[in-house]
Amino acid sequence: MERARIAVAGASGLIGSALVASLRADGHQVVRLVRRPARTPDEVRWDPENQYVDAAGLAGCDAVVNLAGAGVGDHRWTEAYKRRIRDSRVLGTAALAEALAGLDTPPRVFVSGSAIGIYGDTGGRVVDEDSPPGDGFLARVCVEWEEAAAPAQEAGVRTVFARTGLVVARQGGAWGRMFPLFRAGLGGRLGDGRQYWSFISLHDEVAALRHLLDTESLSGPVNLTAPEPLTNARITAAMGRVLHRPTPFAVPAPVLRAVLGEMAQDVLGSARVVPSRLLESGFSFAFPGIEDAVRAAL
Repeated sequence: MERARIAVAGASGLIGSALVASLRADGHQVVRLVRRPARTPDEVRWDPENQYVDAAGLAGCDAVVNLAGAGVGDHRWTEAYKRRIRDSRVLGTAALAEALAGLDTPPRVFVSGSAIGIYGDTGGRVVDEDSPPGDGFLARVCVEWEEAAAPAQEAGVRTVFARTGLVVARQGGAWGRMFPLFRAGLGGRLGDGRQYWSFISLHDEVAALRHLLDTESLSGPVNLTAPEPLTNARITAAMGRVLHRPTPFAVPAPVLRAVLGEMAQDVLGSARVVPSRLLESGFSFAFPGIEDAVRAAL
């Protein structure tokens, strides 16, 4: 994409801040959606839970990227927090999609965040973008999340659903919590370790999002995961090798369920997801293997 005006929701998050830095480094004009009154020309006010967007601030945007949503692992899943997880994604996406559909000149592309949680627990079965949604809370949220973008699609905006896996990064997310444990020699497999984790390095996540913005042939769901998902046990062993730490500990499944509650289903569940459409569209991973991804994060 030539130098463009690109709006980003969720710009202060782990992925969003890295994407904004990458876009600006290449000369793009980035507009950040913020939940407070806009203070600078590169800010646009929005209130996702109340479905408000200052649509005038999106005028002239060539692309919009929505990465906003309450952190899935930030709190125990009480009914109130589950509602926040859902509303921060579904209501925010609906508000953005409706705002884009109402513009005289809508953007060319809307990259809307989603997650591989849509597939549910796949066990050892390999799934890609043609696979149906699974069961469970996160799968239901992801289905609603993607459906909320319908107004933009109906207005003719090329809409891509970035179904992101576990992002390997030191700064945040699941890996941000794991690195200190492994450095302290306290890392270990979760449950029996046989569940598949579909990961992606932060570098490749940002590159893939930019690929979605640039590739006119891509629309609908696209998995953002490394080509070969691995079991939790193999990932644990790789972390130990890279960090030169033993990984003797295992956290039994009953303990995880006691500590995490319903969220333990996501930790112990298996997601063997492959990025078929990303690879078919010519995307090349810089850090396809787990040891490469961990080293990149460090």
